Amino acid sequence: MQEFDKKEFKKNVEEYVGVFFRKPIEEASRQQVYQGVAYTVKNMIIDDWLETHKTYEEQDLKTVYYLSMEFLVGRALGNMITNLKADTSIREALEELGYDLETIEDEEPDAALGNGGLGRLAACFLDSLSTLGYPAYGCGIRYKYGMFEQKIENGYQVEVPDNWLKNGNPFEIKRSEYATTVKFGGYVRMIRDEYGNDRFVQENYQSVRAIPYDMPILGYGNHVVNTLRIWDAEAIDTFNLDSFDKGEYEKAVEQQNLARTICEVLYPNDNHIAGKELRLKQQYFFVSASIQRAVAKYMEAHEDIHKLYEKVVFQLNDTHPTVTVPELMRILLDDYYLGWEEAWDITTKACAYTNHTIMSEALEKWPIELFKRLLPRIYQIVEEINRRFILQILKEYSSDAKKIEKMAILYDGQVRMANLAIVGGFSVNGVAKLHTEILKKQELRDFYEMFPWKFNNKTNGITQRRFLLHGNPLLVSWVTGKIGEGWITDLSLMEKLMPYTEDEQSRKEFMDIKYRNKVRLAAYIKENNGLAVNPDSIFDVQVKRLHEYKRQLLNILHVMHLYNKLKDNPDMEFYPRTFIFGAKASAGYERAKAIIKLINSVAEVINNDEAIQDKIKVVFIENYRVSNAEIIFAAADVSEQISTASKEASGTGNMKFMLNGALTLGTLDGANVEIVEEVGEENAFLFGLHSDEVIEYEQQGGYNPRELYNSDRDIKRVVDQLVDGTYSREDKALFAPLYESLLAGKGGEPADRYFILKDFRAYEAAQEKVEKAYRNMEGWAKAAMKNTAKCGKFSSDRTIEEYVKDIWHLSKVQK
Repeated sequence: MQEFDKKEFKKNVEEYVGVFFRKPIEEASRQQVYQGVAYTVKNMIIDDWLETHKTYEEQDLKTVYYLSMEFLVGRALGNMITNLKADTSIREALEELGYDLETIEDEEPDAALGNGGLGRLAACFLDSLSTLGYPAYGCGIRYKYGMFEQKIENGYQVEVPDNWLKNGNPFEIKRSEYATTVKFGGYVRMIRDEYGNDRFVQENYQSVRAIPYDMPILGYGNHVVNTLRIWDAEAIDTFNLDSFDKGEYEKAVEQQNLARTICEVLYPNDNHIAGKELRLKQQYFFVSASIQRAVAKYMEAHEDIHKLYEKVVFQLNDTHPTVTVPELMRILLDDYYLGWEEAWDITTKACAYTNHTIMSEALEKWPIELFKRLLPRIYQIVEEINRRFILQILKEYSSDAKKIEKMAILYDGQVRMANLAIVGGFSVNGVAKLHTEILKKQELRDFYEMFPWKFNNKTNGITQRRFLLHGNPLLVSWVTGKIGEGWITDLSLMEKLMPYTEDEQSRKEFMDIKYRNKVRLAAYIKENNGLAVNPDSIFDVQVKRLHEYKRQLLNILHVMHLYNKLKDNPDMEFYPRTFIFGAKASAGYERAKAIIKLINSVAEVINNDEAIQDKIKVVFIENYRVSNAEIIFAAADVSEQISTASKEASGTGNMKFMLNGALTLGTLDGANVEIVEEVGEENAFLFGLHSDEVIEYEQQGGYNPRELYNSDRDIKRVVDQLVDGTYSREDKALFAPLYESLLAGKGGEPADRYFILKDFRAYEAAQEKVEKAYRNMEGWAKAAMKNTAKCGKFSSDRTIEEYVKDIWHLSKVQK
């Protein structure tokens, strides 16, 4: 990028608005001005984008293809301006045109390409790869509607299409020249070629054309631009006139419908076979397209397919892209005519797997019938991988049938994707120290014993450029004034803030920034929820995907308990609290959706009870996403990280809160363990069962929640309030499924599976410590500043450097 020219920038914005909308900028809508700004900014980096990839090719650098079902990138414009280091210049240029930068940024929808921590991690990794100068492609799906846009109506989650592409995406470029064909169904026939070799041909299949759309991922201040490549599906024959003329109207548009459905939504409801089939189609679609293109790109510059792994590495972000293993085998066997051993050697040196879950039910499995019908050639290859692997197990463990039961890829009518990823790759990494140890000792113990060299840990990280530099400008100004700008690309330098924790004036400044950020969030809540909240209250925040193990239910039950105490003792000493929730529940996850309804029902009762004098407010942030997350993290006092110990692989929200000076209230789970190691137990609030205790209860039994319910009147009271109409008026059955989950279980599931009642009193005690600590504002300020100062380990830059050193073995681009 050349030196910023304000006059040229303004001229370009005006020209884009004129060309696209046939309007002078004075008459343009804010959305139209946003489009003009976005195209101008993209144009500013096009030369760097071209030069980056040209340099990669000239230097013949090894490239990582990061394969992920999700990339929760958020808004692109603000992040791009930040990484261009052009905030001030572009802000001034827009002001001269009569516009405010934040107002223009707000016209951009969040890209609906992800949902939770998995996708946000992928986005942070791409930012770090570009900033550090490593060659990378992110590979995923160009979802038309994402997961969904969440509306809250009468307290219920309502899913509506997230039509983020309705005005187009100015940052993407369609690359039709790299289109590939992806095949589904049909059957496989073996033929003999002219050399006498057996070949496999898929026939009578359905197919779609995969079209890549490229989005630039700009590094911070270094002119490096990597690519997020998201694939859209198009019909190969959009309309079959012959079928239409015969009256076969559905068949006439069959391919068009197949293509359209593949890319419509993220995670279709898979409570039925049609949903499962669509989800598997999605996974194979983007993997096949990505692998085909990666191999073709390699072969454009190299002659020997046998050395593919020296220049290409595929990182599987969880089990979703595990079909990478058999798809790469298919290409090597069927397109390049390699023998099995040759193909397997290349594949197992090119594929690496990141595990994101300890929970066995989340380790993806597919019914063999579905897998075989949809992907017949891929299934044949998986079958052969499994046959050879079982022989390997038998050789190593003699006739231990239990080993085969636990480790086989095909077993009990299912294709077990995690097993396939481990067998087919050279690296298996967890995402926090505790998570990796549990994998090695519990869930994947047999694989660890057989392949100990494959296992390693890579504790997750976040990009400070998104969640501090862009999201919290007040704190950025303060930090930079104290220690300079080096922290932007080296977060470990935040340690230099430690001496300021002892300075009274610095503590006052820090807490004033926190207060001003709370005022900003209070204004957002007033505008979006119609609720006035007190910035002087403790902002206690839990924002994350809604799942039972994350225990939003524990949080709201405790809020109900506090409300009961205030009603019983109106004059009790109590520091005002604002409890802030934000979460989406999967469309088919009824119990999670019931928790959202409960939170909103409790909010309705408490927020309208004048008798408690606004001492408690409960807020549910609708449609939680990256753009409002930045406002929330900056304002939080307390970071709720209360998952059942042993269930959260890592978490990254905990890091974003820490970076912005919030104190962790949590269990010793996931990356909480390492956060507390960095900041010290005295600067966090820990409670609850430890992971080994949870695992022992799960394996040995011995916990009966009804005993707690019957012996503790306060616990009994809040649990009974789920079904006595306190929060459901005349419909006492509304929250009965939550009541039953705590006391009865269902379908073989144990009661209180996530130990909510077991940890209730410990959680209450930790919350009492929060209130006591907050009353000592000097002590709280010091602890909050220490959290920010000690956040250096949790940068995704550090995580990526570890991946590069231990797994990918990339080289930086030399510019």
